[in-house]
Amino acid sequence: MKIVVAVDDSKSSKELSRALVAQFRTDSTEVLVLHVLQPVGPAPPQMDPGYAPELEGQKKPARTLVNRIAKELCDAGFQATTAIKVGDIRETIIDSAADWHADLIVLGSHGKRGLQRFLLGGVSEFVARHAGCSVEIIRTPAST
Repeated sequence: MKIVVAVDDSKSSKELSRALVAQFRTDSTEVLVLHVLQPVGPAPPQMDPGYAPELEGQKKPARTLVNRIAKELCDAGFQATTAIKVGDIRETIIDSAADWHADLIVLGSHGKRGLQRFLLGGVSEFVARHAGCSVEIIRTPAST
């Protein structure tokens, strides 16, 4: 089985590795730990679509995050690799899973409601509706 685990620096991401360890056999599961950095705006037409110099300062913490989660999974016996990509978070998760031929996408839900959910776009909801494979959403309560 091939699983894409989409992570960010939220509480829900901390639960993702625990959920995988509890639910899947390690001997037949490959995991891609993915973090997506979203540019503030579109790249100029003459530049690569992934061009986003404003994100340079976020790449090192992102690398630390995916490496930490991949190490937790490797320590539990999974085959884990990492990726950091630049683009629209929702589309990049879906495209990465399709390109990697994933059987499952696992991601967290921040538990946001109302206007906050509308403004942030509901990444987990979008991925669940549009992914070409199964999606598991690990829910954590909204912070008050």
